[in-house]
Amino acid sequence: MRFSESWLREWVNPACSTDELVAKLTMAGLEVDAVEPAAPEFSGVVVAEITGCEPHPDADKLRICQVNKGDETVQIVCGAANARTGIKVPLATVGAVLPTADGSFKIKKAKLRGVESFGMLCAAPELGMAESADGLWEFPADAPVGDDVRDFLALNDSVIEVDLTPNRGDCLGIAGLARETGVLTQTDVTAPAMAAIDAASQASFDVVVDDASDCPIYVGRVIEGVNPQAESPLWMQERLRRSGIRSLGLFVDVTNYVLLELGQPMHAFDLAKLDGQIQVRRANTGEQLTLLDDSEIKLDSECLVIADNSGPLALAGVMGGANTGVTDDTVNIFLESACFNPITIAGRARRFGLHTDSSHRFERGVEPGLQTQAIERATALILEYAGGKAGPVQVQGQLQARDAITLRRNRVEQVLGLAVSDDVVEESLQRLGMTVTATENGWSVLPPQARYDITLEVDLIEEIARIVGYDNIPAAEGFAASLAAEAPENQLKDSDLRDHLVTRDYFEAVTWSFVEPEFQSALFPDENAKMLANPISADMAAMRVSLLPGLLRTVAHNANRQAARVRLFETGLRFVERDGGLQQRRTLAGAAWGLAQEEQWTAEARAVDFYDIKADLAGLLGLLDADIEWRAANVHLLHPGQSAEVLANGETVGFVGVLHPSLLKACKLKKAPVVFEFDLDRLEALRRVPSFTEVPRFPEVRRDLAVVVPQSTSAASLQAAVANACGDLLANSWVFDVYTGEGIDSGFKSVALAFVLQDKNATLVDEKVEATVTKVIAALTEIGATVRD
Repeated sequence: MRFSESWLREWVNPACSTDELVAKLTMAGLEVDAVEPAAPEFSGVVVAEITGCEPHPDADKLRICQVNKGDETVQIVCGAANARTGIKVPLATVGAVLPTADGSFKIKKAKLRGVESFGMLCAAPELGMAESADGLWEFPADAPVGDDVRDFLALNDSVIEVDLTPNRGDCLGIAGLARETGVLTQTDVTAPAMAAIDAASQASFDVVVDDASDCPIYVGRVIEGVNPQAESPLWMQERLRRSGIRSLGLFVDVTNYVLLELGQPMHAFDLAKLDGQIQVRRANTGEQLTLLDDSEIKLDSECLVIADNSGPLALAGVMGGANTGVTDDTVNIFLESACFNPITIAGRARRFGLHTDSSHRFERGVEPGLQTQAIERATALILEYAGGKAGPVQVQGQLQARDAITLRRNRVEQVLGLAVSDDVVEESLQRLGMTVTATENGWSVLPPQARYDITLEVDLIEEIARIVGYDNIPAAEGFAASLAAEAPENQLKDSDLRDHLVTRDYFEAVTWSFVEPEFQSALFPDENAKMLANPISADMAAMRVSLLPGLLRTVAHNANRQAARVRLFETGLRFVERDGGLQQRRTLAGAAWGLAQEEQWTAEARAVDFYDIKADLAGLLGLLDADIEWRAANVHLLHPGQSAEVLANGETVGFVGVLHPSLLKACKLKKAPVVFEFDLDRLEALRRVPSFTEVPRFPEVRRDLAVVVPQSTSAASLQAAVANACGDLLANSWVFDVYTGEGIDSGFKSVALAFVLQDKNATLVDEKVEATVTKVIAALTEIGATVRD
């Protein structure tokens, strides 16, 4: 929220500088994001009056103006279309310095088409006070001629921007900020007079609230006979400008002014455009509404609307409708000031791609009971500047009393580690608007209606800590005993996985748990993802069922920025619907794209393939004390000929493979990455525990066999047959050649196997070796292999 420091100091004026005030607000939890001047630096600009105006003899668009600047009348040549006799405008005198985008420039005496000009009449943008304007900046008729414009507009002011946490909706107005400032500086708050306005007519408009839980309080008032041409006073326009709001006409400006001053959003309807009665209700599915920004939205029963007999008029708590807003012809208005349930309003603006000052406040909670005060304040301002007759204030609903909270004296000291005197506790809470009653062991505290966030004793203690000052709480070392338990040796830790993959040249990534629903469905069409009720954005509306959607988007992001080699991994949670509920599964996933290794002179550049990543994962799986099996897989997102599922002790624990070509477009990639994903919950207890193995004392014997097998036979099945035949004598086995071509029938392949035999207790003799080889041949023959000569 942006606000003028001078406006705040009209409510509460502590004896401290701007920097000191900013520091106090920040340390109390109201973080100040920025402090900037109310206007750029300029000098030599005064309030002046045009006393004469005639056309330039040699230029159709120029006028020669006689301008009274207080101490003398000077001649100014001006090209503004609205330059005319009688108006008061800013005049940059000779020698004045005006701001520019890249510095400043000095006004000098000049000749325009042969006519001398002693200064420049200014529009608001030329003083850095607006982005655009149609002509000269016209001041009110009572503006004092000759006064410095900076003094006249009180521009020697600072604009402070605070970044409020969602629980501090009570500070989204000058009144709430003044209350906080008064507490922090022990300064009394002096609010401007806001007397109730007596009804001058009996005009009213019926209001019906369907459900008080959606709208506990609704206040309305009719004002008849207003001047539709009335303009907002300059002081109001300036306060709105410094708060980041454009002036849009008196009636809209008044509602915005009250929003900034009290924190209460309001809306003004053109009474002549209302039909029958105001209805605060849920929308009917299919109803449509054109908003003030001319966007059209389709409503359903989740939307709360302000309606009349003809249909919806406004999206409650968010934005008014275009068809019933005030215009230059409005003479009778209906003012609305309501308190909506934050839960009813939350997320409705985002759903339609909106974020307004009203929705920002209603989502955080507007003070119940503030509505009547806001109506009275707005009424007084409208009557003062636009005239008219006010009808009676119409109130629907009533204020619900809050429950008192017990605050224990010893609990305050226990939580803060600091003894706070009773006087400080009572004064701090009372200045925050709380009713404090002393009891034997502490206090009974009734929080103000504006503080939705104060419901527990610890909330009150937090408030005391803020006011005392976090920097005044002494630092102390904790003495609690460590409760960390020793992790079992067979537990696979995330750090083990990270260390291994980092040594294999992978980078760790952290991606969102929310993903684009359509993209995720393309990758995992059989999974039902959990959808978010109030997503951050439309492309983050589903909980991830895999870590791969986020990783693939990250790969594409890097690939599109000329990265030649991308290797990423992530550990985190995925969310899957199982057994009628949502389960969280610890997961490891990764993706590799581009070159298999960095470009170098010793090896030819090539793209990463399935076997590169299988090698990386084989080392990772080597951390496990389990029988690992690689089996051809049919996973939707993987290439059917270049993918595998991984089993540990017969249970599927993950998959690896090249991304299916049909998904490249959805992934925004031209070349397919290799991806993998493992369920860590199934691997957690399989960590291999280090153990001693005696160094072999007896020699080993290697034997090689070449067998012809069908193309579908896997190397793993051949190695399993060798292992079963050799028993404890087998030290190692591997495939060292695969051949197809001349001499091998179609549909078959030749696989060359090597296996090493070693007896731990004696030297192997030829007879035992040959007997073992015979067993191996028999075992291979049983699974359909034919030994080649």
